[in-house]
Amino acid sequence: MGTLKQLLPAGGAFLLERVLAQALHSELDLVVLVLGFKADEIRRRIRPAKRQSKLKIVENTDYPLGISSSILTGLSHVEKNYAHAMILLGDMPYITSGVINRLVSGYLDSGFSLGALKVRGKRSHPVIIGRRFFPALHRLTGDQGAREIFIRHQDEVCLVGPGEDYDDMDIDTLEDYLKFKRALD
Repeated sequence: MGTLKQLLPAGGAFLLERVLAQALHSELDLVVLVLGFKADEIRRRIRPAKRQSKLKIVENTDYPLGISSSILTGLSHVEKNYAHAMILLGDMPYITSGVINRLVSGYLDSGFSLGALKVRGKRSHPVIIGRRFFPALHRLTGDQGAREIFIRHQDEVCLVGPGEDYDDMDIDTLEDYLKFKRALD
């Protein structure tokens, strides 16, 4: 995109701050923010919202190795003390604490080992992965996320509707960002 998308203006805050505020306002016990490229600059510029006590900011120095390295960096800070980990992308401007809470509640009630939002009839982010699949996360490499785990173990996936009007857009291109900015106006 030619710029740090985490620091794109997004309705009075940076994009990452917008997502982070919702995660911190949710019922999640701990929020681990994994920063990679230009981590120091992002850390200096973001202003975490309320409930900073449940925020842990960590740096993924292996970020050139792909998204798997960010997943493993975050997982290394939760896997000993938590039975479940949520992967929440920092470029989803419409995520809300309500959607996060609904996913957590539906997932925990289901007894399944994998959970995800179901938006427009398909699996979407954020996702939750139970301890049973932590070893599978450790086998991820490169720009590989958890998608294959969810595909291979479809019978163990709890899909939860967002419970509100929710757009699961993530901002990957300048066009995505401009569409989002138009919607804010």
